[in-house]
Amino acid sequence: MPRFLDLSMTLENGVPADPPGYEFHIDYTSHQDTVPMLQGRYEGLQPEELPNSEAFALETVHLSTHNGTHVDAPWHYSSLMVDGSRPRAIDEMPLDWFLRPGVKLDFRHFDDGYVVTAADIEHELKRIEYTLRPLDIVLVNTSAGARFGTPEYAQSGCGIGREATLHLCEQGVRVVGTDAWSWDAPYRYVAERYARDRDASIIWEGHKAGRTKEYCQIEKLRFLDQLPAHGFTVACFPVKISAASAGWTRAVAIFDDNGTEPDQ
Repeated sequence: MPRFLDLSMTLENGVPADPPGYEFHIDYTSHQDTVPMLQGRYEGLQPEELPNSEAFALETVHLSTHNGTHVDAPWHYSSLMVDGSRPRAIDEMPLDWFLRPGVKLDFRHFDDGYVVTAADIEHELKRIEYTLRPLDIVLVNTSAGARFGTPEYAQSGCGIGREATLHLCEQGVRVVGTDAWSWDAPYRYVAERYARDRDASIIWEGHKAGRTKEYCQIEKLRFLDQLPAHGFTVACFPVKISAASAGWTRAVAIFDDNGTEPDQ
């Protein structure tokens, strides 16, 4: 049997996972609260006729497609590609992108707000002795992962710049992921640079690279520190939402159970 590592965050009330204005909320309806719903369907039904006098549990979730661990589609980045074509929405993405070998790049040593370059990626690939292959899923372990569930989380970790994102795309990578709130550097640091230099090209530069080459990114992954550098498969199929810019995913790392540890 293969071994599994859940890489997804849990949707949970009261746990900071997004900055102010992006919060989600879950309403819980108990087994007892839903008894009247059944009584409305079955005339004369009495609670004591039901096991434990209960009906069923039910939850109502108020969230956006960008809450929780989710996959961003090219449509999220822009309404037009550089060549004038329309980028695809999440329900249009090819499923074979989302079940592929994974590789982890460990960038926890970079400061908050640092923008990763293509040279940084190549240096890390050399360190872990790995050569990227087309359709590999590249996961970036940042310092933000250790701060998940705190108010500091959304402004923590490094980001991946335009140059680095296109560098991955040029090698055939089509799905990437991060344990930070965003693929790009936290907006606090980008805002400081923009105020200083008035260069709007730095705003969302990693995302906007998707206008040149279509790719999908997973945000708010968990437990990347528990992954080896490679030797695992990632399953991250997005929920199918018509014309949407993103879809939630239960991202999972899968290891072959061959009696040996995965590559370190």
